[in-house]
Amino acid sequence: MVDVGAKAVTERRATARGMLVLSKETLALVRDGRTPKGDVLASARLAGIMAAKKTSELIPLAHPLPITHASVDLVIEAKGIAIEATVATTAQTGVEMEALTAVTVAGLTLYDMLKAIERGARLTDVRLTAKSGGQSGEYRAE
Repeated sequence: MVDVGAKAVTERRATARGMLVLSKETLALVRDGRTPKGDVLASARLAGIMAAKKTSELIPLAHPLPITHASVDLVIEAKGIAIEATVATTAQTGVEMEALTAVTVAGLTLYDMLKAIERGARLTDVRLTAKSGGQSGEYRAE
């Protein structure tokens, strides 16, 4: 692990996004709450938050962090379900990996719950969109 002992404890926040690309028919089932496995959005939201909290157990050499905030927002759009996760901490290292993990696991949960309807669903465009705090300062994706 990288030694972060000399780094200042600061407030840090990261936001990541991704998309689960789905057909209009599958999106209609999700929107209307008619999927075989129940409320897929609530399950994915919870899975993403839980994943953010477990990131150091999943990613080798990631530091365990005291997460002070984790949210996962899911929005049904024309081409699929947009996934956005925001994670915050007050620590010596950032929460970029936690936000990216939250998006990915939320997307995988959606896929798992919808695969019986649409095996061709695609989790795409997972990326960091913003971060703040720490030595490297602000980042915003363009």
